[in-house]
Amino acid sequence: MVLTYSKLTWEEYNALFDFILEGKSDNEMYKNEEYLNYVKLNKSRMNRWIKSLTITDSLEKKVQAISSAQKWILITEPWCGDAAHNVPFIYKLAQLNPLISIEFVLRDKNTEFMDNYLTNGGRSIPKLIVRDTNDHDLFTWGPRPVQAQELLARLKAENADLPTVMNELQQWYNSDKGQLLMQEIESLLETNI
Repeated sequence: MVLTYSKLTWEEYNALFDFILEGKSDNEMYKNEEYLNYVKLNKSRMNRWIKSLTITDSLEKKVQAISSAQKWILITEPWCGDAAHNVPFIYKLAQLNPLISIEFVLRDKNTEFMDNYLTNGGRSIPKLIVRDTNDHDLFTWGPRPVQAQELLARLKAENADLPTVMNELQQWYNSDKGQLLMQEIESLLETNI
């Protein structure tokens, strides 16, 4: 059985941030000031990454060498801090090869689809699914680079509060500058394409 899902383009995904911040969303979550602040912060982070990120030469060559069409599906949400740091890199990678199409899928509106890509039983995002032309999954990645995942696990084991967790992850992302994400994607491309 093929599960259907609703998808957005990059432009639609970006426009969703403004739609939410302008108070036009009917999603109850975005009536909460805390979630609105996450969306505002994440929009700023994404914009910063889009302007400043640099793809490594070796990964750029790997992506450009893809010789058959692929569909990259990125499960995400505007409120997700990890998505703000990883989605721009994945989007920029997809732009390097015209054989790659990219779709953005909102986790909370597509739970049945999301439930096929759980991480340790949870709906953790962002999640990248790379498919061939027959809609067979070639590989998945996410929800965050391994070192960030280990940091999160350690902080949870220490019962760190949410502000501490968010601050530590933010510092990790700022320090790493997408390097581990790019290494992991490059490795997946080498072994699965």
